[in-house]
Amino acid sequence: MHIVRALTILTLCCLLVAGDGLAGDVSGRIKVVRTLTKTAVLPVATAYRRGVVVAPASNSTGSVAAELGRIAIYLETDLPLSANPVTAVIEQRQRRFVTETVVVPKGSRISFPNLDPIFHNVFSLSKTKTFDLGNYPKGSTRFVKLDRPGLVKVYCHLHPDMSAVIMVTPNDHATKPNADGSFSLPNVPPGEHTLVVWHKSAGFFRKPVRLGESGSVVVNFEIPIDKADKLN
Repeated sequence: MHIVRALTILTLCCLLVAGDGLAGDVSGRIKVVRTLTKTAVLPVATAYRRGVVVAPASNSTGSVAAELGRIAIYLETDLPLSANPVTAVIEQRQRRFVTETVVVPKGSRISFPNLDPIFHNVFSLSKTKTFDLGNYPKGSTRFVKLDRPGLVKVYCHLHPDMSAVIMVTPNDHATKPNADGSFSLPNVPPGEHTLVVWHKSAGFFRKPVRLGESGSVVVNFEIPIDKADKLN
């Protein structure tokens, strides 16, 4: 009797371990073939005549590396959140939002610390999340919780040249590309999924992904993508 019970427990343990292994990676590389974002024309620092004058940070809009920084990658699927929401930071520094593009799962919070010796007023009129954090000075921060997936476009009432984007994803299978364009989404359960690549200027691009019970899938994107691959 004890032997049978021990064998049953051992079998269950083996099944659990095997079940834990039924996941793979979705990886690939994003290639940006040309610049996509127009260079912003910023007002000079003296255009803001009241209070301390703060010059804007240098603009690197035209580089391919900057374009990779404007990309979000995630799985459009019914998979639930498997990790706790996060708190991400978008700084206000030298009259810019840093980082310009942030990717977080739904339920996360964003902190908006003001590091400039001037007031900022962070707001969004996006359908995903509408908010206005009011004017606040250097050393202060305000928080926003994001409960729904979708795009949140962020601006400053006091400095119209400032902008950022938050991509709120439906699950935590999401990331941004590395400096060389490579990316990896680990521990994806088997099944039919849709891999989404979003670029701030180019928009959404989707490709179907089928993941078996073991192994990985490699999916590469080129932006701008051929019309045959764009499944909007």
